[in-house]
Amino acid sequence: MATRTAEVQRRIVSKDGHNKVRVDNVEGMVKLYLHDIWTTVVDMKWRYKLTLFASTFVMTWFIFGVIFYFIGMGNGDFDPDLSANRTACVVNVKTLTGAFLFSLESQTTIGYGLRYISEECPLAIFTLVAQLVITGLAEIFVTGAFLAKLARPKKRAETIKFSKSAVICRRAGKLCLMVRVANMRKSLLIQCQLTGKFLQSNVTEEGEKTQIHQSSVDFFMDSSGECPFLILPLTFYHVLDEHSPLTGLNAENLQTRDFELLVTLNATMESTAATCQSRTSYVPQEILWGYEFKPMLFSTTGGRYVADFNFFNKVKVTNDAVVLSNNTEKLKLEEDYKKE
Repeated sequence: MATRTAEVQRRIVSKDGHNKVRVDNVEGMVKLYLHDIWTTVVDMKWRYKLTLFASTFVMTWFIFGVIFYFIGMGNGDFDPDLSANRTACVVNVKTLTGAFLFSLESQTTIGYGLRYISEECPLAIFTLVAQLVITGLAEIFVTGAFLAKLARPKKRAETIKFSKSAVICRRAGKLCLMVRVANMRKSLLIQCQLTGKFLQSNVTEEGEKTQIHQSSVDFFMDSSGECPFLILPLTFYHVLDEHSPLTGLNAENLQTRDFELLVTLNATMESTAATCQSRTSYVPQEILWGYEFKPMLFSTTGGRYVADFNFFNKVKVTNDAVVLSNNTEKLKLEEDYKKE
């Protein structure tokens, strides 16, 4: 395999599909995040989400405990000369700690029975009702965010694997760029569609230079336009013809070109019918000219097929002498002759 120069290239999308674009100097960023609080909470990292979950309970226990403490203080429940015929708002609550424990017992419905609200104090009754309603809504929100994060199709997309390198060789007489994709679970992915975006700097006809210009890259599976189901590792290909944004690419300029090929797989999960999306990207150093993927699907004596992932990223030099010699002009003449 040809030795590749280990150059550091800027990426928009990492190999595992994460966005690597940093957003700076956005006015009112906090306000924007709070305006869509549901998405903000769902997108939180787990350590922040667990902190939010714990603090939601602790803070509501403490806040309403303080309210009950001030209600008792205003009612004179803590006076040492409290008359025997006078009923306290919250019975057996004499300190802030006792008020906190009463708030905890009420919200979690533990009900030890030692501390309770008397019917002589309407304000305490109203506060208790407000606590149960407000904290119930807060618990629903936080629990729903937990379930939404666990059930996100993003986790299913992490079990979709792309080949580390893309290869360029001839397929069915045409020069093609190929990418291998595999489903790591036994559950099927149906209605699979692989699309690509070719990202590079560009100068418009008006002389304006754009840092990133996007061009669509179509990927196919064999000769059919139907969406395959991903049960076996599949190889998708893109034809490098005059309609391709990668036209003019050859073994020499591949080493010096500055671009990024973003590849996205959209699929439907058979078990839940939810859609998932997985993506990766390839820079020129990860595209191999004149190579093809080694076979990784084998049959056993028991009549079963085995997908050996030891060969998933393995490539070999193509036997096509025209591609190896990088004779693109001869390739074009051959294709034109077949069209005639």
